[in-house]
Amino acid sequence: MENKTGRLGIGIISAGKVGGALGAALRAAGHHIIGAYATSEASIERLETMLPGVPALDVLTIVERSEVVLLAVPDDELPGLVSGLAKSGSWQAGQLLVHVAGRYGTNVLQPATAQGALGIAIHPAMTFTGTSLDIARLRGCPFAVTAPPMLQPIGLALVGDMGGEGFILAEGDRPLYHAALAHGANHVVTVITQATRLLNTIGLDNDYIRPLITAAVEGAISSGDALQTGPVVRGDSGTVAEHVATLETIAAEEQALNDVVPVYRALAEATAKRALARRVITEDVFNEIRSKL
Repeated sequence: MENKTGRLGIGIISAGKVGGALGAALRAAGHHIIGAYATSEASIERLETMLPGVPALDVLTIVERSEVVLLAVPDDELPGLVSGLAKSGSWQAGQLLVHVAGRYGTNVLQPATAQGALGIAIHPAMTFTGTSLDIARLRGCPFAVTAPPMLQPIGLALVGDMGGEGFILAEGDRPLYHAALAHGANHVVTVITQATRLLNTIGLDNDYIRPLITAAVEGAISSGDALQTGPVVRGDSGTVAEHVATLETIAAEEQALNDVVPVYRALAEATAKRALARRVITEDVFNEIRSKL
């Protein structure tokens, strides 16, 4: 990948799944990784695997030695980390501070920027495994970039160095952006794993549903709900009622599956509401389906 920003000394806090992958991509682009914060056994092992030769350093040393500090910590930990280091006077004027929390823009970095640091928020729209597979996934991966206008080119260039494609996102749009990604990617995992757990009880493995799920996801992305299929959009209220009864029965027999029924009900109703709004079903059909739920 082409280096668009020149060689930078980058410190990573911390060597989690995201930090390890982004750090490896930045090093592959020619940047120097000063060190990474890693204390748990998993993070130390990840550091050795993803960034061999990069030392595990404490947070203060990383901040002191780095031109760029990459903050790859859980969203809820980010404000306290930034403000805590600001109280100790650790941030440096002109130092580039980049975080990867989808929920926040650059306002969360204000304690550091008040001391002269330069704040940028980037967020890869990707899930991470903590393995070298993640580096390949970054190629062409979309990144949301939020920064003051004068820093936006730097944020976009850093994303380019990692092989990604940057998109400018306004500060006020970050919460909605992150909610959409979490709902679309994280919650769909819950639904798919519920389906595979049900299939496992009748001897079908997870691969059985792969073609159907793949086609459904690709159809939804390309055509929205225009290609939606199934008993709800067909108005088959009897089938919906049988589904609910069957799921209630399996939930009574196997407690581990009792999470499925309320999710099925909620999503079937949401699907019915969309079908009604799109005039795929009539209001009478909608009310009939809703009565079965």
